[in-house]
Amino acid sequence: MSKLTRRQFVVSAAFASGFALAVQPIASSAIMTGAEGLIAGTVKIPAKDGDVTAYRAMPATGANLPIVLVIHEIFGVHAHIEDVCRRFAKLGYVAIAPQLFTRQGDVLKLSSVDEIRPIVAKVPDAQVMSDLDATAAWAVKNAKGNAAKLTTTGFCWGGRIVWLYAEHNPKVKAGVAWYGRLVGDKNALMPKYPVDVAATLKVPVLGLYGGKDTGIPLDTVEQMRDRLKSSSSKSEIVVYPDAPHAFFADYRPSYREADAKDGWQRLQAWFKQHGV
Repeated sequence: MSKLTRRQFVVSAAFASGFALAVQPIASSAIMTGAEGLIAGTVKIPAKDGDVTAYRAMPATGANLPIVLVIHEIFGVHAHIEDVCRRFAKLGYVAIAPQLFTRQGDVLKLSSVDEIRPIVAKVPDAQVMSDLDATAAWAVKNAKGNAAKLTTTGFCWGGRIVWLYAEHNPKVKAGVAWYGRLVGDKNALMPKYPVDVAATLKVPVLGLYGGKDTGIPLDTVEQMRDRLKSSSSKSEIVVYPDAPHAFFADYRPSYREADAKDGWQRLQAWFKQHGV
């Protein structure tokens, strides 16, 4: 491995500084999407229990823009999630990623998943649903968003939330859930999982899963598929046979370029299919 020049080191360090501490070091495959032609940056969204910080990216021109709520992983809204928002903005969306753990703690500054999990475990699903509702309303009022073209996508922790939010808010036109857990232990803060809402789901959700995801067994994916047969939502699930968990996360070793690109194309086609 060749040594980095001082300039290369500075550039690399500056790029990596935008990522959560727990995801360091950053893989060389990490994608950086520019903000040319966009309005992008941090905003404050009034929510039920105080303001929620969010990252917003949108085209600099235009109106009645489709909205996509981007729901982060357990690592919070760091550079990767911000980049995903800019990718959507380049496609003409108002993309907003709210920090959904704000009241429980700042996971961006924690250096390990073991430190993050106790904070995430304290986040009530009801709070998340309320914050997403507030984010959608803010997009309409303050970012030229079209309420009739509301979509959502999320990754890992956020993938589970996509299924639940689609059940919570029937005004969502379509959702795409990337490797979100489908079953799990329930409690007062997390009273249900996607399998519990599958049969009554009205919003079409596309689930993208990895066949070699050790955290989401394929039998749970098949269980979800079976439950969806009773739904009127026409939701679908795609499994990439050789993909591990977090195969879309280009900043991590789990990234699988071909599957990630295919999933991104499927997401765009899914939203278009459902009128967004």
